[in-house]
Amino acid sequence: NLFPSHDTQIERDFAALRLPDIVDISTQVCLSVDAVTNMLKNPFVTIGILSSPTISFGFTPASYVCTTTNEPMQGEFLVSIVDGKILFNNQLYNELSFEPIHLSTDTFLVHDVVIGVDFHWQRKENQCFKGSLRFVIEQDKIVLINRVQVEEYLRSVISSEMSATSSISLLKAHAVISRSWLYAQIQQANTTKDVTSTIEGDTFIKWYDHHNHLLFDVCADDHCQRYQGVAKVTTNQVRQAIEETSGEVLVFENQLCDARFSKCCGGVTEEYATCWENSEVAYLQSIVDEKQEEKKLDLHTELAITSWIKSSPTVFCNTSDKHILFQILPHFDQETTDFFRWKKVYSQHELSTLIHKRSGIDFGAIEDIRPIKRGKSGRLEIIEIVGTTRTMRIGKELEIRKWLSDTHLYSSAFIVERDDEGSFIFYGAGWGHGVGLCQIGAAVMSEQGYSYKEILRHYYTGVDILSVY
Repeated sequence: NLFPSHDTQIERDFAALRLPDIVDISTQVCLSVDAVTNMLKNPFVTIGILSSPTISFGFTPASYVCTTTNEPMQGEFLVSIVDGKILFNNQLYNELSFEPIHLSTDTFLVHDVVIGVDFHWQRKENQCFKGSLRFVIEQDKIVLINRVQVEEYLRSVISSEMSATSSISLLKAHAVISRSWLYAQIQQANTTKDVTSTIEGDTFIKWYDHHNHLLFDVCADDHCQRYQGVAKVTTNQVRQAIEETSGEVLVFENQLCDARFSKCCGGVTEEYATCWENSEVAYLQSIVDEKQEEKKLDLHTELAITSWIKSSPTVFCNTSDKHILFQILPHFDQETTDFFRWKKVYSQHELSTLIHKRSGIDFGAIEDIRPIKRGKSGRLEIIEIVGTTRTMRIGKELEIRKWLSDTHLYSSAFIVERDDEGSFIFYGAGWGHGVGLCQIGAAVMSEQGYSYKEILRHYYTGVDILSVY
C-alpha cells in the first residue's frame, strides 16, 4: 500500500476513487508534466570547487538546510578534518550535505577558492554559487562539491571563460562548445585518462587529459572549464546566449564532440594527436585562422616555422584591439599581453637549473634544445634536450611547456636560438594547446559580424549543431 490515506488494496476501493482523489495521490508520488519537462531541460552537473584541510563558507543572506542534520542554516561556518572525519559545529561527520530552500535564488559563499592552479597568475577568490553543496573527504582533505543545473552552470562558465559583456555570437558559440565538452566528458567518464606516459630508454612521452574525477563530474578551474560562480553572470547577454542555445551541442557523425578550445592559436589551430593520444579526431583538424578557410600553410620545415613565428600574419587572433581582448581576458588574464607572438630568454645556467627543477633529471649544463616532431601549427610534440651529462627526448606539448617554464610556457609553438653570450632565446606563437576553437579569434570573428554557427563551423571541421533538449 503506497498511499496510506487512500486504501486501494482491493478492486472496489480502487473503483470508488474520485478524480480529486486521483489528483491528490498523483501529486504526492508523480512529477507534473511541467516538472518533468523542466528536469529534462535542466539536467544537473556536479563540480569540485575546492579541496583543502579547512574550508570556510556561508549562507548569508540566503538560507539552506543541512540535510545531514535536518537543521536550517544561515551565517558563516567552518569545516576541518579531525581524525579522518569532518568537524562541523563541534560534531564529526563522514560527509555533510546542504540544500537550498529556494533552488533558483539561494546562494552560498566559499572563501579562498584557488583559481589558475599552477599557472603564473594563481590566486584566491571568494566566490558565490547556486545549488546544493556537499563535503566529502579525499586524501586527508575536504572536498567541496557543488550540484547545480547544467544551464545554470553554463551561465557561470561562459562568464568565467570570458567577459559577461562579450558580444552575443561569441557567448553563444562558447555556450555550445562548453555544453558539448561537458556532456562529452560525462559520457566518456569510463574511458578518458588523466595522465598517460611512456618511457622508452631516453624518451619520455606524457600527456594530460581531462581525467575521471571520481567524486564529481568536472572541476571548477582551467583543468576542465572555469566556473567561478554567480557573481560573473552580470549581463542579460549571458542569459540570452544560454536560453537561445539551450540544449544545443556539436555533433560529428551522430557522436557528441569533445569540443576543445584554447586562448589563442597563434594563427593556425593544432590537431588533437599533437597534444594528446595518437588518434585522429576528424573535427579537430588544423586550420588557418582567417577567412580563406581552404588556405594551407606549409610548416613542415624549420625554416618555414621560423619565418612563420617571426612574422605577424593577418589572421583573426592577431589583434591588439583592447575592446576585443577584454572579452576574452577579464581581469587577471589581462596581465598577459604578449601571447600572439612572444619571447622568453634564459641564460644557460637559468635553463639548466630550471629543467633540473621541473623534471627532476640532472642534464648537466644544457647545450641544445632540438625540435624532433612538430604538429601542423608548428607546435612541438617532441623535443630533444641535450646536456653535458645526459640527452633525452620528451613530449607531448604540455609536458614540454612544463619543463621549460616555472609554470607553463604560453605554447609549444616555438623556436630556440642562441645569442653571443650563450643564452637561449625562445620565440613563440599563441597561448595554449591550440586545438579547436581559438577564443581570441572567435572574439574577432564575432566583432566582424560572424554568427555563432559560422564561428563554430570555422573551428570544428564538418560538425552539425543539434538541439538535444
